[in-house]
Amino acid sequence: MTLKVAVIGASGYTGGELLRILATHREVEVVAATSREYSGKPLSSVHLNLRGYYTNLKFSELNIEKITSSAELVFLSVPASVSVGIIGRILEGGLRVIDLSPDFRLKNPSLYEEWYGFKHPLVDLLSKSVYGLPELHRDEIRNADIVACPGCNSTAAILALAPVVKNKLIDLEHIAIDVKVGSSEAGREPSHGTHHPERANVMRPYEAEGHRHVAEVEQELSLLVGRDIRVAMVPHAVGSIRGALATCHVWLIDNIGGNEIWKAYAQMYGKEPFIRIVRTGPVKYPDPKYTIGSNYCDVGFAVEESRRRAALFGAIDNLIKGAAGQAVQCMNIMYGFDERTGLEAPPLSPA
Repeated sequence: MTLKVAVIGASGYTGGELLRILATHREVEVVAATSREYSGKPLSSVHLNLRGYYTNLKFSELNIEKITSSAELVFLSVPASVSVGIIGRILEGGLRVIDLSPDFRLKNPSLYEEWYGFKHPLVDLLSKSVYGLPELHRDEIRNADIVACPGCNSTAAILALAPVVKNKLIDLEHIAIDVKVGSSEAGREPSHGTHHPERANVMRPYEAEGHRHVAEVEQELSLLVGRDIRVAMVPHAVGSIRGALATCHVWLIDNIGGNEIWKAYAQMYGKEPFIRIVRTGPVKYPDPKYTIGSNYCDVGFAVEESRRRAALFGAIDNLIKGAAGQAVQCMNIMYGFDERTGLEAPPLSPA
């Protein structure tokens, strides 16, 4: 039986990527795609790449009653603090939710005041939501009614760090993360910093005093070892359109070297359908360029023996594994589909 889904907030880049992936997903029918700005217009009037797809579907105003009567699953692709205002009615209608906003990622409600500037009104639902990173929470995702998909920066960083943190191969008191991310992370609406003439050719740090995605990284790494982990993270805006690269600087303990790190990666990710461990080739470290258009995360590392230091890398397409693709991967898990369904296409090259 075909799964009927709705996309709330379908006119942005992430919403567009959800629609693109779902357009050829053999188990799914999109029954609603909402947008206040473009209500009544064809989806292809905004997402020009979808010409010829969804020929009878138009953007609609948000109508929870219509959605709950026609859909079984809702993707929420909305800004922070919006999901908390509508998710209750969706759940009451018996639907499951995959939320791509940050509203249900963090388990500690006080962190929303610290990082997002609002007091969380649905604390009871925070404990019921599952962090939507399949490599860490696959079994929980399978039975969840609320899946909170990670941010793109945190996805790349967590996947790069998880094996060495879980196996306690590094000094857990000193972890520094540098993330470089393309302009699509900032969304469709331009600002001074994201308008193309201002963004092109930049290598610009932002939120260097503290980026909100650090809360997710600390939460997930702490769960792996059963103790509080603190990290430093500085993101950088770069001139590419897509892609996020996390470079995580860590310091090795005891006699740990490259072999132990390799074994940790292989043990944790050897059977993961969307993790590729990069070690050799003309480009022997992960590069987002070779993940573009796909749900892959490429991980890898380099060890500087003389300094007892390692650099751990995670490279993704920020709109796919960092957003829409990961959401579809979670949907596949929730409904018992093959996890790769809709996500089989290899990365684009050249990109």
